[in-house]
Amino acid sequence: MSDAPPPPPPAAAPQAQPGNVVDPYRAYNFKLVIQSVVQGHFTRVEGLGVKIPRLLWREGGENATVRTLPGPVEYPPVTLRYGLTDSKELLTWLFASVNGRVERRNVSLAMLNDAGTAEVRRWNLIRAWPCEWSGAPLDALGKEIAIESLSLAYDQLKLDDAPAASPA
Repeated sequence: MSDAPPPPPPAAAPQAQPGNVVDPYRAYNFKLVIQSVVQGHFTRVEGLGVKIPRLLWREGGENATVRTLPGPVEYPPVTLRYGLTDSKELLTWLFASVNGRVERRNVSLAMLNDAGTAEVRRWNLIRAWPCEWSGAPLDALGKEIAIESLSLAYDQLKLDDAPAASPA
């Protein structure tokens, strides 16, 4: 039998309280994982969200009260911005949809801690498919990196605060 003390419990995340400042995460510390896509140098992700429209109704005889019910959940497309490279993976996925063969894939967007070493939050876009593409603006006199954008429609958004691996 060992007399070693038991290991300490895992440290809980700091809680925001008066005198205890908790800094928000940095928007540049993220990674994007697309099922079966190996190459992708993503510089920006926009449009992640959910909308639940309100349905308004009045009960008979109660004209002063308007009741609300949740409507169908809507997920706006997410737009990925990435540097143009010689990889054709994302364009091949897009043109499958253009040709009538929509290939749905699971996509994960992971927020990383300040050091960029551990995931602190993960959003899973379930059954995503490319619905819009914009090529990089080209300017013979410019010196900017060529950035393309690809928008993804998806069926469902799931929050995963205990990420392990990307969804399959």
